[in-house]
Amino acid sequence: MSKLLIRYVCQSCGTSHPKWGGKCTGCDEWNTLLEDVISSQHLTEKKQASKFSAPLEFSSLLSQDAPPERVKTGISEFDRVIGGGLVPGSVLLVGGDPGIGKSTLLLQVAALISQFPGGCAYISGEEGLEQIRLRAKRLGLENYPVLLATETQTQKIISHFKTENPPSFFILDSIQTLYVEGIDAAPGTVTQVRAATHEIIRAAKEHNITVFLIGHVTKEGTLAGPRLLEHMVDTVLYFEGERSHHFRILRTIKNRFGPTNEIGVFDMTDRGLQEVSNPSQLFIGNHEKNISGMSIFAGLEGTRPLLVEIQALVAPTPFGTPRRTTVGWDYGRLCMILAVLEARCGYSFSNRDVYLNVAGGLRIGEPAADLAVACALISAYHNKALPKDAVFLGEVGLSGDIRAVTGEDMRLKEALKLGFLKAFIPYGFSERHKHFKREHLEILEIKTLKDLFMILFKQ
Repeated sequence: MSKLLIRYVCQSCGTSHPKWGGKCTGCDEWNTLLEDVISSQHLTEKKQASKFSAPLEFSSLLSQDAPPERVKTGISEFDRVIGGGLVPGSVLLVGGDPGIGKSTLLLQVAALISQFPGGCAYISGEEGLEQIRLRAKRLGLENYPVLLATETQTQKIISHFKTENPPSFFILDSIQTLYVEGIDAAPGTVTQVRAATHEIIRAAKEHNITVFLIGHVTKEGTLAGPRLLEHMVDTVLYFEGERSHHFRILRTIKNRFGPTNEIGVFDMTDRGLQEVSNPSQLFIGNHEKNISGMSIFAGLEGTRPLLVEIQALVAPTPFGTPRRTTVGWDYGRLCMILAVLEARCGYSFSNRDVYLNVAGGLRIGEPAADLAVACALISAYHNKALPKDAVFLGEVGLSGDIRAVTGEDMRLKEALKLGFLKAFIPYGFSERHKHFKREHLEILEIKTLKDLFMILFKQ
């Protein structure tokens, strides 16, 4: 009889410990260690297999083989995010909050790619076949030749990879429900998730099959399971959005076959997810109105220019500690901008509450939004509207100076396309943007925040 070995594995980072402790030494997280039982016979078999493995075969960087041809799904926003199409043999991990629309999106993808040679198999470990059929009927996809199955055992799923004519695409919903026979651990634990993903990736590469894995997320917004999971797959996609808003954003976090941080925008309707061809109009709303505390930021998400409306509200507070609230932007960066405005421009926010919101629920991470945020704050402070035909872009330094950002041309072209007539940008790039002046886009170069406020508010 094989002896059972007990170890404790961190559910956050996957570090193994010989005994239980309150804190993981790998990631410093508390109360994340769970018991993991493994057979000593299993370890012995692995050692014997590695002992008799064949020697390595090396090859050069040059290859006579043509690169694999990408397969377009037919959903242009999805194809943009993954780099232009699906690469045969790749493994994609799609994560997102519960109920955000991951299964809906991939069922729509499955319906379209099921018409390609080989077809597509949709295997669910969470829903029954009738539940999937009901969703397909609601989306109008019931007539597409998608192969449906419900299964949670990894070896049984992989056995279909080895059949004579296997499907070219597999969608597994979700990776946390799969388990590997012989591992004495519950599905969803670090050991099971890691083992199941490893087996699936190896089979997908061997048989040149494209696999989609749907993953759950934790309350912090990261994918559940070990961080190793994101390193193992080829592409990691996050499906984002607020439930109170009708649109969703698909964002690339990792992509071995294309650029990262690309986004695709979808509109959630009763007929499923619809593509949004011009997301800038969606995020800037009705910019024709003159409202204080509102500025338009010319952003860049991956290679996609995007105009976003920044909203700010500055209100007096009767309390000793003013409130700072931000939605869609970094709280620490808001505090930094407020400190710069106080120290370098003479504005006092010590007796005022400050609220900042990125319209539409979009989350912005780039520092190029600093200038638009600062202008929205001062506009709300003075209760004076900014020019409705102006866009802002630039990073704000701690000295109050405006620093250059990347991709100015793409940002300005998007602003021009949507009818904006002025652009406030960092100083020193007038020669590069002469052609915009010929197209009736006025370029206003700014050195410091003080210079900008002198123009806008005559302060």
